[in-house]
Amino acid sequence: MKIETQCLHAGYTPGNGEPLTLPIYQSTTYKYESTAQVAKLFDLTADGHMYSRISNPTVAAVEAKIAALEGGVGALCTTSGQAASLISVLNILSCGDHILCTSTIYGGTINLFAVTLKRFGIEVSFVDADASEEELKKQLRPNTKAVFAETIANPAIAVLDIEKMAHVAHSHGVPLIVDNTFATPILCRPFEFGADIVIHSTTKYMDGHATQLGGVIVDSGKFDWTNGNFPEFTQPDESYHGVVYTRDFGNAAYITKARVQLMRDLGCYPSAQDAFLLNHGLETLALRMERHCQNADRVAHFLASCDKVESVNYPTLDNSPYKELAQKYLPKGCSGVIAFSIKGGRDAAVRFIDNVKLASLVVHVADVRTLVLHPASSTHRQLTDEQLVAAGINPGLIRLSVGIENIDDIIEDLTQALAKA
Repeated sequence: MKIETQCLHAGYTPGNGEPLTLPIYQSTTYKYESTAQVAKLFDLTADGHMYSRISNPTVAAVEAKIAALEGGVGALCTTSGQAASLISVLNILSCGDHILCTSTIYGGTINLFAVTLKRFGIEVSFVDADASEEELKKQLRPNTKAVFAETIANPAIAVLDIEKMAHVAHSHGVPLIVDNTFATPILCRPFEFGADIVIHSTTKYMDGHATQLGGVIVDSGKFDWTNGNFPEFTQPDESYHGVVYTRDFGNAAYITKARVQLMRDLGCYPSAQDAFLLNHGLETLALRMERHCQNADRVAHFLASCDKVESVNYPTLDNSPYKELAQKYLPKGCSGVIAFSIKGGRDAAVRFIDNVKLASLVVHVADVRTLVLHPASSTHRQLTDEQLVAAGINPGLIRLSVGIENIDDIIEDLTQALAKA
Protein backbone atom coordinates (compact mmCIF):
# COMPACT_ATOMS: atom_id res chain seq x y z
CA MET A 1 0.00 0.00 0.00
CA LYS A 2 1.07 3.57 -0.65
CA ILE A 3 1.65 5.66 2.46
CA GLU A 4 -1.65 7.56 2.13
CA THR A 5 -3.49 4.23 2.16
CA GLN A 6 -1.41 2.93 5.05
CA CYS A 7 -2.58 5.89 7.12
CA LEU A 8 -6.07 4.40 6.93
CA HIS A 9 -5.54 0.66 6.71
CA ALA A 10 -2.21 -0.37 8.26
CA GLY A 11 -2.16 -1.92 11.72
CA TYR A 12 -5.78 -3.05 11.93
CA THR A 13 -7.75 -5.23 9.50
CA PRO A 14 -11.32 -6.01 10.60
CA GLY A 15 -12.62 -9.52 9.97
CA ASN A 16 -16.07 -10.55 8.88
CA GLY A 17 -18.65 -8.80 11.06
CA GLU A 18 -16.01 -6.99 13.12
CA PRO A 19 -15.88 -3.21 13.79
CA LEU A 20 -14.66 -1.15 10.86
CA THR A 21 -13.06 1.35 13.25
CA LEU A 22 -10.23 0.25 15.55
CA PRO A 23 -11.90 -0.74 18.86
CA ILE A 24 -10.86 0.59 22.26
CA TYR A 25 -9.70 -2.37 24.36
CA GLN A 26 -10.30 -0.72 27.73
CA SER A 27 -8.70 -3.37 29.91
CA THR A 28 -5.64 -3.51 32.12
CA THR A 29 -5.28 -7.26 31.98
CA TYR A 30 -5.95 -10.37 29.87
CA LYS A 31 -7.31 -13.84 30.64
CA TYR A 32 -5.46 -17.08 29.93
CA GLU A 33 -6.49 -20.70 30.36
CA SER A 34 -3.35 -22.19 31.90
CA THR A 35 -0.30 -21.26 33.93
CA ALA A 36 1.83 -22.68 31.10
CA GLN A 37 0.47 -20.05 28.70
CA VAL A 38 1.20 -17.24 31.14
CA ALA A 39 4.69 -18.62 31.80
CA LYS A 40 5.47 -18.47 28.08
CA LEU A 41 4.46 -14.81 28.04
CA PHE A 42 6.88 -14.02 30.87
CA ASP A 43 9.61 -16.07 29.19
CA LEU A 44 9.02 -14.06 25.99
CA THR A 45 8.52 -17.26 24.01
CA ALA A 46 4.89 -16.59 23.03
CA ASP A 47 3.06 -13.59 21.66
CA GLY A 48 0.23 -11.99 23.59
CA HIS A 49 -0.73 -9.25 26.02
CA MET A 50 -0.01 -9.86 29.68
CA TYR A 51 -0.60 -6.40 31.17
CA SER A 52 -1.40 -2.98 29.72
CA ARG A 53 1.70 -1.40 31.25
CA ILE A 54 3.70 -2.80 28.32
CA SER A 55 1.13 -3.69 25.65
CA ASN A 56 -2.54 -3.36 24.73
CA PRO A 57 -4.39 -4.44 21.55
CA THR A 58 -5.53 -0.91 20.63
CA VAL A 59 -2.08 0.57 21.20
CA ALA A 60 -0.46 -2.36 19.38
CA ALA A 61 -2.52 -1.66 16.27
CA VAL A 62 -1.37 1.97 16.27
CA GLU A 63 2.24 0.87 16.82
CA ALA A 64 1.98 -1.41 13.80
CA LYS A 65 0.55 1.43 11.70
CA ILE A 66 3.34 3.85 12.64
CA ALA A 67 6.01 1.19 12.03
CA ALA A 68 4.55 0.66 8.57
CA LEU A 69 4.49 4.40 7.85
CA GLU A 70 8.16 4.77 8.82
CA GLY A 71 9.22 1.50 7.20
CA GLY A 72 10.45 -0.05 10.45
CA VAL A 73 10.25 -3.53 11.96
CA GLY A 74 8.37 -2.41 15.06
CA ALA A 75 7.30 0.51 17.21
CA LEU A 76 6.68 1.29 20.86
CA CYS A 77 4.22 3.99 21.89
CA THR A 78 4.85 6.08 25.00
CA THR A 79 2.93 8.61 27.08
CA SER A 80 4.83 11.59 25.65
CA GLY A 81 7.52 12.58 23.21
CA GLN A 82 9.85 13.14 26.17
CA ALA A 83 9.28 9.54 27.27
CA ALA A 84 10.12 8.37 23.75
CA SER A 85 13.38 10.35 23.77
CA LEU A 86 14.26 8.99 27.21
CA ILE A 87 13.61 5.33 26.45
CA SER A 88 15.26 5.55 23.03
CA VAL A 89 18.60 6.42 24.65
CA LEU A 90 18.30 4.52 27.96
CA ASN A 91 17.76 1.37 25.90
CA ILE A 92 21.39 1.58 24.78
CA LEU A 93 23.19 3.92 27.22
CA SER A 94 24.30 3.40 30.81
CA CYS A 95 26.19 5.38 33.43
CA GLY A 96 29.52 6.48 31.95
CA ASP A 97 28.29 6.59 28.34
CA HIS A 98 28.09 9.59 26.01
CA ILE A 99 25.62 11.00 23.44
CA LEU A 100 26.61 13.24 20.54
CA CYS A 101 23.64 15.54 19.94
CA THR A 102 22.94 18.41 17.58
CA SER A 103 22.37 21.73 19.34
CA THR A 104 19.35 22.86 17.32
CA ILE A 105 16.83 20.59 19.03
CA TYR A 106 13.76 21.04 21.19
CA GLY A 107 14.54 22.77 24.50
CA GLY A 108 12.90 20.01 26.51
CA THR A 109 15.22 17.44 24.95
CA ILE A 110 18.21 19.64 25.74
CA ASN A 111 17.14 19.68 29.39
CA LEU A 112 16.55 15.93 29.41
CA PHE A 113 19.99 15.19 28.04
CA ALA A 114 22.06 17.93 29.69
CA VAL A 115 20.43 18.00 33.12
CA THR A 116 18.53 14.82 33.96
CA LEU A 117 20.70 12.28 32.13
CA LYS A 118 23.76 13.96 33.59
CA ARG A 119 22.44 12.96 37.03
CA PHE A 120 22.39 9.37 35.76
CA GLY A 121 26.05 9.62 34.76
CA ILE A 122 25.34 9.94 31.01
CA GLU A 123 27.24 12.73 29.25
CA VAL A 124 26.13 14.73 26.20
CA SER A 125 27.98 16.97 23.77
CA PHE A 126 25.98 19.45 21.71
CA VAL A 127 27.40 20.06 18.26
CA ASP A 128 26.63 22.15 15.19
CA ALA A 129 24.59 19.98 12.84
CA ASP A 130 25.90 21.99 9.88
CA ALA A 131 29.52 21.19 10.67
CA SER A 132 31.43 18.98 8.26
CA GLU A 133 31.46 15.23 8.63
CA GLU A 134 35.14 15.37 9.59
CA GLU A 135 34.53 17.98 12.29
CA LEU A 136 31.64 15.98 13.73
CA LYS A 137 33.67 12.79 13.85
CA LYS A 138 36.25 14.60 15.98
CA GLN A 139 33.55 15.08 18.63
CA LEU A 140 33.01 11.33 19.01
CA ARG A 141 34.44 9.78 22.16
CA PRO A 142 35.40 6.21 23.01
CA ASN A 143 32.28 6.04 25.21
CA THR A 144 29.89 7.56 22.62
CA LYS A 145 26.95 5.17 22.21
CA ALA A 146 24.49 7.20 20.09
CA VAL A 147 24.09 10.23 17.83
CA PHE A 148 20.84 12.20 18.19
CA ALA A 149 19.29 14.83 15.90
CA GLU A 150 16.00 16.24 14.56
CA THR A 151 14.90 16.07 10.91
CA ILE A 152 13.50 19.63 11.13
CA ALA A 153 14.84 21.38 14.20
CA ASN A 154 12.40 22.94 16.68
CA PRO A 155 12.22 25.95 16.53
CA ALA A 156 15.20 26.86 14.32
CA ILE A 157 13.61 25.04 11.33
CA ALA A 158 17.04 23.79 10.29
CA VAL A 159 17.04 20.73 8.01
CA LEU A 160 19.28 17.84 9.00
CA ASP A 161 21.67 16.20 6.57
CA ILE A 162 20.61 12.72 7.63
CA GLU A 163 23.07 10.82 5.46
CA LYS A 164 25.99 12.84 6.84
CA MET A 165 24.93 12.23 10.44
CA ALA A 166 24.43 8.54 9.71
CA HIS A 167 27.98 8.33 8.34
CA VAL A 168 29.27 9.99 11.51
CA ALA A 169 27.41 7.57 13.78
CA HIS A 170 28.21 4.44 11.78
CA SER A 171 31.91 5.32 11.57
CA HIS A 172 31.93 4.79 15.32
CA GLY A 173 29.66 1.73 15.30
CA VAL A 174 26.74 3.48 17.01
CA PRO A 175 23.16 4.21 15.89
CA LEU A 176 21.69 7.47 14.63
CA ILE A 177 18.47 8.39 16.45
CA VAL A 178 16.33 10.95 14.59
CA ASP A 179 13.39 12.88 15.99
CA ASN A 180 11.08 13.03 12.96
CA THR A 181 8.22 14.90 14.68
CA PHE A 182 7.95 17.93 12.40
CA ALA A 183 8.47 16.05 9.13
CA THR A 184 6.38 12.95 9.90
CA PRO A 185 6.86 9.94 7.61
CA ILE A 186 4.63 11.68 5.07
CA LEU A 187 7.39 14.19 4.30
CA CYS A 188 10.52 12.22 5.22
CA ARG A 189 11.39 8.62 6.16
CA PRO A 190 14.81 8.86 7.83
CA PHE A 191 15.46 5.10 7.60
CA GLU A 192 15.80 5.51 3.83
CA PHE A 193 18.79 7.80 4.43
CA GLY A 194 20.63 5.72 7.02
CA ALA A 195 18.96 6.53 10.35
CA ASP A 196 18.56 3.57 12.71
CA ILE A 197 15.95 4.69 15.24
CA VAL A 198 13.17 7.24 14.73
CA ILE A 199 11.14 8.91 17.46
CA HIS A 200 8.13 11.23 17.40
CA SER A 201 6.12 13.33 19.73
CA THR A 202 2.78 12.00 18.48
CA THR A 203 1.20 14.94 20.33
CA LYS A 204 2.12 17.01 17.28
CA TYR A 205 1.22 16.33 13.64
CA MET A 206 0.43 12.64 14.07
CA ASP A 207 -2.42 13.53 16.41
CA GLY A 208 -2.85 16.97 14.91
CA HIS A 209 -5.84 18.01 16.99
CA ALA A 210 -4.38 18.68 20.47
CA THR A 211 -6.33 15.81 22.01
CA GLN A 212 -3.69 13.45 23.43
CA LEU A 213 -0.12 13.42 24.68
CA GLY A 214 2.04 10.71 23.26
CA GLY A 215 5.30 9.59 21.74
CA VAL A 216 6.61 6.68 19.73
CA ILE A 217 9.92 4.91 19.05
CA VAL A 218 10.37 3.11 15.73
CA ASP A 219 13.13 0.57 15.06
CA SER A 220 14.54 0.27 11.52
CA GLY A 221 15.75 -3.26 12.25
CA LYS A 222 18.93 -2.49 10.29
CA PHE A 223 21.50 -1.67 12.95
CA ASP A 224 24.01 -4.39 13.89
CA TRP A 225 23.75 -4.68 17.67
CA THR A 226 26.28 -7.54 17.60
CA ASN A 227 29.17 -5.25 16.61
CA GLY A 228 30.70 -5.45 20.10
CA ASN A 229 29.58 -2.05 21.37
CA PHE A 230 26.30 -3.19 22.94
CA PRO A 231 26.76 -6.25 25.16
CA GLU A 232 23.32 -5.73 26.72
CA PHE A 233 21.84 -7.02 23.44
CA THR A 234 24.14 -10.02 23.06
CA GLN A 235 24.48 -11.17 26.66
CA PRO A 236 21.75 -12.92 28.68
CA ASP A 237 19.12 -10.78 30.41
CA GLU A 238 18.67 -12.57 33.73
CA SER A 239 15.42 -10.70 34.41
CA TYR A 240 13.96 -12.88 31.62
CA HIS A 241 15.71 -16.16 32.44
CA GLY A 242 18.67 -15.50 30.19
CA VAL A 243 16.99 -14.27 27.01
CA VAL A 244 19.48 -12.86 24.48
CA TYR A 245 17.79 -10.15 22.43
CA THR A 246 19.82 -10.42 19.24
CA ARG A 247 19.65 -14.21 19.26
CA ASP A 248 15.99 -14.55 20.18
CA PHE A 249 14.48 -11.53 18.38
CA GLY A 250 16.80 -10.92 15.45
CA ASN A 251 16.34 -7.57 13.75
CA ALA A 252 13.66 -6.60 16.31
CA ALA A 253 16.13 -6.84 19.21
CA TYR A 254 16.16 -3.10 19.96
CA ILE A 255 12.42 -2.49 20.04
CA THR A 256 11.75 -5.73 21.94
CA LYS A 257 14.25 -4.81 24.64
CA ALA A 258 12.78 -1.31 24.88
CA ARG A 259 9.34 -2.77 25.54
CA VAL A 260 9.99 -5.73 27.79
CA GLN A 261 12.79 -4.17 29.84
CA LEU A 262 12.50 -0.35 29.81
CA MET A 263 8.73 -0.03 29.46
CA ARG A 264 8.29 -2.80 32.00
CA ASP A 265 10.31 -0.83 34.54
CA LEU A 266 9.40 2.77 33.69
CA GLY A 267 5.71 2.21 33.00
CA CYS A 268 5.06 5.09 30.59
CA TYR A 269 2.74 3.25 28.21
CA PRO A 270 -0.26 5.12 26.77
CA SER A 271 -3.89 4.24 27.38
CA ALA A 272 -6.12 2.56 24.83
CA GLN A 273 -8.22 5.74 24.68
CA ASP A 274 -5.18 7.86 23.80
CA ALA A 275 -4.15 5.38 21.10
CA PHE A 276 -7.68 5.46 19.67
CA LEU A 277 -7.52 9.27 19.42
CA LEU A 278 -4.05 9.11 17.89
CA ASN A 279 -5.29 6.66 15.27
CA HIS A 280 -7.98 9.11 14.20
CA GLY A 281 -5.26 11.69 13.63
CA LEU A 282 -3.11 9.27 11.68
CA GLU A 283 -5.97 8.50 9.30
CA THR A 284 -5.89 12.05 7.91
CA LEU A 285 -2.16 12.71 8.37
CA ALA A 286 -1.29 12.66 4.65
CA LEU A 287 -4.09 15.08 3.77
CA ARG A 288 -3.30 17.45 6.60
CA MET A 289 0.45 17.56 5.93
CA GLU A 290 -0.19 18.52 2.32
CA ARG A 291 -2.33 21.48 3.43
CA HIS A 292 0.07 22.48 6.22
CA CYS A 293 2.96 22.60 3.76
CA GLN A 294 1.02 24.58 1.14
CA ASN A 295 -0.16 27.16 3.68
CA ALA A 296 3.24 27.49 5.35
CA ASP A 297 5.00 28.07 2.04
CA ARG A 298 2.54 30.87 1.22
CA VAL A 299 2.93 32.41 4.68
CA ALA A 300 6.73 32.21 4.58
CA HIS A 301 6.87 34.07 1.27
CA PHE A 302 4.37 36.63 2.59
CA LEU A 303 6.44 37.27 5.72
CA ALA A 304 9.63 37.54 3.68
CA SER A 305 8.03 40.41 1.74
CA CYS A 306 6.99 42.40 4.86
CA ASP A 307 8.99 45.48 5.83
CA LYS A 308 8.51 44.83 9.56
CA VAL A 309 9.95 41.32 9.34
CA GLU A 310 13.69 41.06 9.89
CA SER A 311 14.21 37.43 8.89
CA VAL A 312 12.24 34.28 8.06
CA ASN A 313 13.41 30.70 8.56
CA TYR A 314 11.64 28.31 6.21
CA PRO A 315 13.44 25.87 3.90
CA THR A 316 11.49 26.63 0.71
CA LEU A 317 12.65 30.27 0.61
CA ASP A 318 15.33 31.03 -1.96
CA ASN A 319 17.63 32.52 0.68
CA SER A 320 17.33 29.59 3.06
CA PRO A 321 20.65 27.82 3.73
CA TYR A 322 18.63 24.60 3.94
CA LYS A 323 16.85 24.79 0.60
CA GLU A 324 19.11 22.21 -1.05
CA LEU A 325 18.80 19.79 1.87
CA ALA A 326 15.03 20.30 1.88
CA GLN A 327 14.84 19.41 -1.80
CA LYS A 328 16.71 16.18 -1.05
CA TYR A 329 15.03 15.09 2.17
CA LEU A 330 11.68 16.95 2.08
CA PRO A 331 10.56 17.10 -1.56
CA LYS A 332 6.87 16.99 -0.60
CA GLY A 333 7.10 19.97 1.75
CA CYS A 334 8.71 21.26 4.92
CA SER A 335 5.83 21.02 7.43
CA GLY A 336 3.79 23.94 8.75
CA VAL A 337 6.24 25.46 11.23
CA ILE A 338 7.96 28.77 10.48
CA ALA A 339 10.40 30.78 12.59
CA PHE A 340 10.65 34.51 11.97
CA SER A 341 11.90 37.66 13.68
CA ILE A 342 10.28 41.08 13.73
CA LYS A 343 12.28 44.29 13.67
CA GLY A 344 12.31 45.70 17.18
CA GLY A 345 13.29 42.49 18.97
CA ARG A 346 11.54 41.05 21.99
CA ASP A 347 9.13 43.98 22.54
CA ALA A 348 7.90 43.93 18.95
CA ALA A 349 7.52 40.15 19.06
CA VAL A 350 5.39 40.41 22.19
CA ARG A 351 3.18 43.10 20.63
CA PHE A 352 2.68 40.97 17.55
CA ILE A 353 1.72 37.88 19.53
CA ASP A 354 -0.61 39.83 21.81
CA ASN A 355 -2.49 41.17 18.78
CA VAL A 356 -3.14 38.05 16.71
CA LYS A 357 -6.81 37.06 16.59
CA LEU A 358 -7.16 33.93 14.49
CA ALA A 359 -3.87 32.42 15.66
CA SER A 360 -3.82 31.03 19.19
CA LEU A 361 -1.06 31.70 21.73
CA VAL A 362 -0.42 28.25 23.17
CA VAL A 363 2.51 26.13 24.31
CA HIS A 364 1.94 23.72 21.46
CA VAL A 365 2.81 23.28 17.82
CA ALA A 366 1.80 21.24 14.75
CA ASP A 367 -1.96 21.48 15.17
CA VAL A 368 -4.78 21.90 12.63
CA ARG A 369 -5.23 25.43 14.00
CA THR A 370 -2.68 28.21 13.50
CA LEU A 371 -0.61 28.65 16.65
CA VAL A 372 1.99 31.19 17.74
CA LEU A 373 4.62 31.23 20.48
CA HIS A 374 7.64 33.19 21.70
CA PRO A 375 10.20 30.42 22.42
CA ALA A 376 12.69 32.58 24.37
CA SER A 377 10.08 33.26 27.06
CA SER A 378 8.35 29.86 27.02
CA THR A 379 9.58 26.49 25.70
CA HIS A 380 13.24 27.60 25.71
CA ARG A 381 13.03 29.96 28.69
CA GLN A 382 15.29 27.70 30.75
CA LEU A 383 18.20 27.99 28.29
CA THR A 384 21.09 30.37 28.74
CA ASP A 385 21.72 33.10 26.15
CA GLU A 386 24.56 30.99 24.75
CA GLN A 387 22.30 27.95 24.47
CA LEU A 388 19.59 30.04 22.81
CA VAL A 389 22.04 31.20 20.15
CA ALA A 390 23.26 27.63 19.63
CA ALA A 391 19.65 26.51 19.20
CA GLY A 392 19.11 29.16 16.53
CA ILE A 393 16.93 31.38 18.71
CA ASN A 394 17.17 35.14 19.21
CA PRO A 395 15.06 37.17 21.67
CA GLY A 396 12.68 38.35 18.94
CA LEU A 397 12.13 34.97 17.32
CA ILE A 398 8.51 33.89 16.85
CA ARG A 399 7.48 30.31 16.16
CA LEU A 400 4.44 30.21 13.91
CA SER A 401 2.68 26.88 13.39
CA VAL A 402 0.55 27.39 10.31
CA GLY A 403 -2.76 25.53 10.42
CA ILE A 404 -5.12 24.29 7.74
CA GLU A 405 -7.48 27.28 7.78
CA ASN A 406 -8.09 29.22 4.57
CA ILE A 407 -4.80 30.85 3.63
CA ASP A 408 -6.42 34.27 3.09
CA ASP A 409 -7.72 34.29 6.67
CA ILE A 410 -4.30 33.37 8.05
CA ILE A 411 -2.50 36.11 6.11
CA GLU A 412 -5.15 38.68 7.02
CA ASP A 413 -4.60 37.94 10.72
CA LEU A 414 -0.82 38.20 10.38
CA THR A 415 -1.16 41.47 8.48
CA GLN A 416 -3.22 43.19 11.15
CA ALA A 417 -0.96 41.90 13.97
CA LEU A 418 2.18 43.10 12.17
CA ALA A 419 0.63 46.55 11.80
CA LYS A 420 0.43 46.77 15.61
CA ALA A 421 3.86 45.29 16.36
